[in-house]
Amino acid sequence: MNKNLSATVKQTLIKVPEVTLIFWIIKVLTTGMGEVFADFSADMLTLPLATTIAGFGLAVALGLQFKVRRYVPWIYWLAVVMVSIFGTMFADILSRRLGIPLIVSSSGFIIAQVIIFIVWYGVEKTLSFHNIRTPRREFFYWLTVIDTFALGTALGDFTAFVLHWGFLLSGIIFAILIAIPAIGYRWFKMNAIFSFWFAYIITRPLGASFTDWLSMPAKIGGLAIDRGLVSFILIVIIFAFVAYLTVKEKNANHNKQESYDGVLQANK
Repeated sequence: MNKNLSATVKQTLIKVPEVTLIFWIIKVLTTGMGEVFADFSADMLTLPLATTIAGFGLAVALGLQFKVRRYVPWIYWLAVVMVSIFGTMFADILSRRLGIPLIVSSSGFIIAQVIIFIVWYGVEKTLSFHNIRTPRREFFYWLTVIDTFALGTALGDFTAFVLHWGFLLSGIIFAILIAIPAIGYRWFKMNAIFSFWFAYIITRPLGASFTDWLSMPAKIGGLAIDRGLVSFILIVIIFAFVAYLTVKEKNANHNKQESYDGVLQANK
């Protein structure tokens, strides 16, 4: 196959978004929304029932994500949102219902993540987030995403409740920590893959800490803003960003198709 044609086809088959500033903004928003919406759902229902429903929603979202052959913004971010909600609930069940200490659950998720990375690298010889275009790579990618969300939830609760940093201070500290991979990659040649996954993990407790600060009762350090209201506002903002990305991706796919047709025509 012609090199230009091969490159065009490979670019079209990538299943994840380009890592840009908008990517990180939406990622932090989904982590915050998942945290507060999970708490809101548990208030309205019960934690086990809400987790069951969220698990079903996650299965549907991931089913759609694996079915499509290319990156589709609303499907990808729906899957991320459902991972955020389910990951929060799963971590909460471990600590609140099963009584597992946060240090234990956090350590468990860290160990699980290390194992996932080892197996992923052993099978694929890379942990790159740029080349998610095969079912196997996509499986490892989403397994990593699920674990990082659960890890981030446990880690955020650990700093807020066990270390007694509270929600606001925890959020500020995680905001400082997330700057480390950005600075390291830009000015100190930090490995791009390590930088990405480091930042990806930190976005979870970052967003969750700030939404907890907004929505938790004042007696434990929150502003006591209604959880339903905070959830709704974040959902609207996320929807607006995803709508923008959908239009942008549609235009980009049109250009890719023209490029693909042009390469085909040139090879006739």
